[in-house]
Amino acid sequence: MGLGLVANICYADGLQLGSGLQDNMVVQQNRPLTVWGRAGAGVTVQIRPDWMPDGVTVRADGSGSFAGIVEVPAIRAGDYRPHNIEVTSGASQEVLHNILIGEVWLCSGQSNMQFSMKEVTDSTREVSAAAHPHLRLLNVGLNFSASPIDSFAGKWVECNPATARDFSAVGYYFGKELLETLNVPVGVIFSGIGASAAQAYVPQPKLMADTQLNHIYLQPYLNSPRSKEAINGGFSFEKVTRPFLLYNAIIYPLRHISLRGICWYQGEANRKERKSYTRLTQTLIQSWRDLFGDYDLPFYYVQVAPFFLDKEDPVLADYAFFREAQEKVSALNNTAMITTIDVGEAKNLHPHNKKPIGIRLARTALNRTYGRLDTVWRGPQYQHMEVEGEKIRLFFEPGTTSGGLAADDGGNPTHFMIAGADQQFYPAEARIEGDQILAWSEKVRRPVAVRYAFTNYPVTTLHNGAGWPVIPFRTDNWTEPAPKTN
Repeated sequence: MGLGLVANICYADGLQLGSGLQDNMVVQQNRPLTVWGRAGAGVTVQIRPDWMPDGVTVRADGSGSFAGIVEVPAIRAGDYRPHNIEVTSGASQEVLHNILIGEVWLCSGQSNMQFSMKEVTDSTREVSAAAHPHLRLLNVGLNFSASPIDSFAGKWVECNPATARDFSAVGYYFGKELLETLNVPVGVIFSGIGASAAQAYVPQPKLMADTQLNHIYLQPYLNSPRSKEAINGGFSFEKVTRPFLLYNAIIYPLRHISLRGICWYQGEANRKERKSYTRLTQTLIQSWRDLFGDYDLPFYYVQVAPFFLDKEDPVLADYAFFREAQEKVSALNNTAMITTIDVGEAKNLHPHNKKPIGIRLARTALNRTYGRLDTVWRGPQYQHMEVEGEKIRLFFEPGTTSGGLAADDGGNPTHFMIAGADQQFYPAEARIEGDQILAWSEKVRRPVAVRYAFTNYPVTTLHNGAGWPVIPFRTDNWTEPAPKTN
């Protein structure tokens, strides 16, 4: 999980490049590239990419810091030419080799995003096939800091079985799908850690500026003895839940890197929260957009998978209410949620089948970010219901039932529940009728509400023709019951 900060930077007689500037990196096409670092105070620094012969000349400030902006061209499909960048200051020079121009994405979150290729379903075969020299990977080393810092540990590498083995599986499958579909180089950065809470990735000023977030997340920490401790890079399950420490150490140092978008898979550490989590995650998104200077930066995130939470009770729904809170995050502009309700493992918090998740994130990006409008990017989304005597007919948003509705076994769909005005839910029978679902139960003669996959650990089989699962939903707005006490 990492042992703190080991700055991965280049030194040459006083010329020092920022830790994200390395051999083998991918730079985002058609967007400015920031080349930053340190040199002598007031000295001139020349930056010459091989695609820009005249380069850019800047002067280091009084503290020796410099930053130059280099235009990066758009590339055509199939352009995998390696590039070099020369940075010179007086007699000192650094040359970055084997750089590709393409698409750069940041993946972050907790353990299900960190979950590595060596752990996935059929890992031996999957890892041995991970030879993609035009897919580049950057694993950011774990660190914590009480204030924002400039450098990070981690090395850009070409994707091969040895380097992919310990990389994020979701990130790998996401990048591979983009590489193969767009036919341009792809760089994927992973910067996250298992067990981490969302508040750890939000800057302190943003938490403080929001009354609710300040009260729930920030002040309890600032008023605790923990906030007085010296912060080092060592891991603990408690430390990864503290506000703003991860943001300062493993997100803020990436700020000079131009990104196409962000993928996020987190939630288990905040599962007891509802409205505050929705607000917290939206604040996280907005603060990262501020950091990277792109106020419409795509942010695609993964809904937590079904899990029984060590309680074998098929009607408990507290995790379903949390998944609902996650879904509400997508009310923010240029965000989208990927559901995992069909690929989870009811008794495993870390499902091994990560391939569909990475591919779904990629296809969401292909449609939403890259304009591939023929690419299906979500499953059937509940729209409204109509009561038909003792049955309820369910309708879905047009376009989300692409290719029709079907269950994997060809039978009738399961995981439906129905209730009357007494708010007591009973298992319902259901039938697919075209792009609609009809649901009923002999125990409910006057139905008023239906829920689908709205319990803690349903692993579903109902999907559209493109294989995307129906998104869990409820037609009611009834208050969540208080937790039962033993």
